[in-house]
Amino acid sequence: MFDSIRSHRRWLMFFMLVLIFPSFVFFGIQGYNTFIEQEGGLATVDGSTVTQQEFDAALRDRVERLRQSLGENFDPKMLETPEARAMVLEGLVLDRALANEARKSNIIITDERLRDVIVGIPAFQEEGKFSTERYNAFLASQGMTGAMFDQRVREDMRKQALVQAVVESAIMPKQVTERIEGMLREQREVRELRFAAEQFLPKVKVTDAQITEFYEKNRPLFETPENVKIEYLVLSPETIAGAGTVAEADVRAYYDQNKARYGTEEQRRASHILLTAEGSDKATARKKADEILAKVRAKPVDFEKLARENSKDSGSAAQGGDLGFFGRGMMVKPFEEVAFELKEGEISDIVETDFGFHIIRLTAVKPAQAKPFEEVRADIERDLKQQQAQKRFAEAADQFTNVVYEQADSLQPAAEKLNLKIRTVETMTRQGVPPLITARVVDAIFAEDSLKNRRNTQAIEVATNTLVSARVLDHRPAAVRPLDQVKSQIRELVERREAMRLAREAGEARLAELRKQPSDEGFQPARFISRQQAQGLPPSALVQILRVPADKLPAYVGVETEDSGYLIANVLSSRAGPALDAPQREAQERVLVQQAAGADELAYADGLKARHKVTVLKPELRREAATTTSESTAPAVGTTEKK
Repeated sequence: MFDSIRSHRRWLMFFMLVLIFPSFVFFGIQGYNTFIEQEGGLATVDGSTVTQQEFDAALRDRVERLRQSLGENFDPKMLETPEARAMVLEGLVLDRALANEARKSNIIITDERLRDVIVGIPAFQEEGKFSTERYNAFLASQGMTGAMFDQRVREDMRKQALVQAVVESAIMPKQVTERIEGMLREQREVRELRFAAEQFLPKVKVTDAQITEFYEKNRPLFETPENVKIEYLVLSPETIAGAGTVAEADVRAYYDQNKARYGTEEQRRASHILLTAEGSDKATARKKADEILAKVRAKPVDFEKLARENSKDSGSAAQGGDLGFFGRGMMVKPFEEVAFELKEGEISDIVETDFGFHIIRLTAVKPAQAKPFEEVRADIERDLKQQQAQKRFAEAADQFTNVVYEQADSLQPAAEKLNLKIRTVETMTRQGVPPLITARVVDAIFAEDSLKNRRNTQAIEVATNTLVSARVLDHRPAAVRPLDQVKSQIRELVERREAMRLAREAGEARLAELRKQPSDEGFQPARFISRQQAQGLPPSALVQILRVPADKLPAYVGVETEDSGYLIANVLSSRAGPALDAPQREAQERVLVQQAAGADELAYADGLKARHKVTVLKPELRREAATTTSESTAPAVGTTEKK
């Protein structure tokens, strides 16, 4: 890529998040339990299936992104809730629906626009300029060609064009913004009279009959969720006993065989002049390239001047065509072959590539250099130990899978054979799970065979090179706790409820008196409140105070304030607060437009799912079901280890 660096577009950050920073989505190994068949599809989009493999890959990708962004604050349990898993699937189906929509919309992304975007990606820039070295290094690290990367970017640009069209079409009429500004500025003079529930508690007398009645009417409140006591094993390169040692001779031999890896390959620095064909007129571009080559050969010192004046690669033209240093595999093949044949200071003939016609001048050569053995010795030892660990894991994985399956009545044989620690969780629900107990493991634990027969689960891959098998030690079905265990809890609930009733009755009676005969007795000093400055008023009270028409003031309003009691507000007057200055008004309008755009995006997403026939096949992965389920979760407790 040799095009210009232009200013970042608004949607570039979205593009970076979904494409560059996650380093793309890679599928982990499928483990060593190859006898296990893939589960069925999780959803369909236009009849095309979203597979469990795709979901697992997207979930791992989300985990890795959160781990990178949150650092030490990252908790894997954040993505183990039903709602979080449903959101991952939602993202997958929406992305596929959006891709289908983009294809049907025939959105054209020109080569020029594509290259503008790629050269503007921060990951490919060095000191604010596009770096060919970084770009090619990235392609090499991902095993991609430039064409493959271009296609990936082009597809994302098509999708983003649709979303951006929705976002940028959001408007907020001036009359609406002015009305909202007036509401936000409005201030009301208020004084309060509170009836706190606590002051009525001494008057409350709760009988055993009331407690029993509350218990019978609210039994679900006292239900303990289904839970199990489990033990489990984790097999990974880190849990396999033995750190391993590497012989000095092996380290030296590895260094001798891989010197290129521990040094720098030959690099070359070149400048070029790029001529591109306008439309399909290659002959004109070639003729112009020949003319410029003749000028360069006649006067080589003018190379930089001619590059600035004629090169179509504006990313390097401003530097006189300088491309910086690059190694093999970092340039397109025809360009590379010529560049590595030239001698320093030599100018090439015309070189044709997919980008156009190049005139290349080699300006510098960095010979290949190998680092001294002692400098890389520690790195080699670490690499060899990792290789040993991977080899031990590969060997152990087969044994682990076979033993937990063949000796399914206990995890002890597998633990002893591979010297693993058995970990125990005293209480685990379907939602409250320890690290590495993924949704697939939870499903296996709560399967009928595991609960009834206490058999080991199959070896399940929970992460790359990480297998888990678990066994149920005790199963406790969902059950309502006996009345004797919750009696004191119910007494407090009933007392609180009765105190709230008394506070409400006293407040309503006082409110009726005040409306007949206004009085200042008991009220706190007056103060001004607004929608933006509630001054400690409960939300429910603020709504009622602001709902009174300004032409009906002064007035009294009463409201039950959630769990704290009853509040009477004497609303005395209304006035307009300070006017917003220009920056504040602009900021407020931006917020309103953003909120409107967000609503439009949600509506667009719903429309996409309807147009492209999105069907979620697993009920537990539907957003509404997941949200309901996640409302009652219990944490895992009591994790221990034993040999």
